[in-house]
Amino acid sequence: MLNIVLFGPPGAGKGTQSEKLIAKYQLEHISTGDLFRKHLGEGTDLGKLAKKYMDEGHLVPDEVVIGMVDDKIKSSTSAKGFILDGFPRTVAQAEALDGLLEDKDMGISGMIALDVPEEELKERIRQRGKTSGRVDDQDEEKINTRIRVYNDETLPVASYYDAQGKLSTIHGVGSIEEIFGNICEVIDNY
Repeated sequence: MLNIVLFGPPGAGKGTQSEKLIAKYQLEHISTGDLFRKHLGEGTDLGKLAKKYMDEGHLVPDEVVIGMVDDKIKSSTSAKGFILDGFPRTVAQAEALDGLLEDKDMGISGMIALDVPEEELKERIRQRGKTSGRVDDQDEEKINTRIRVYNDETLPVASYYDAQGKLSTIHGVGSIEEIFGNICEVIDNY
């Protein structure tokens, strides 16, 4: 089973590359944003629990997020693997994910990190903001905050997978097809 963590800062191109990888390798997409919307929309127990924390202004605890990921894996019985996009965001989540997968006799095949210079990220996000409708794509202060939070809180996850020999870094500047080709080259060697 091919299980990939697609990693990178906001604006690195994870969403674009995820779609192409899902189509080529027939992977199931696991995005915590999608999972939150699903569980909140359906009013599941996990959704109600997440909503309680969100309504109080707190982050949803890792156990709830992992529960949603577990639910997605259980419901995807015919999947050839998974691409995790935007998750794990912390080392604690990565450790919990490894534990969850290990209990299912699965594991992460590798982490593919898209490396893009900060100024390029900001320009991409600003351009995306012209059509995305996302407020956090249009406000310079929010863009800077998102990149800073990524560098401070999320980037250490790459070191976690690097220590396991599972990190591959791809230069994330160039044509979409060129970057996709470089990612596929890595995946085809798993």
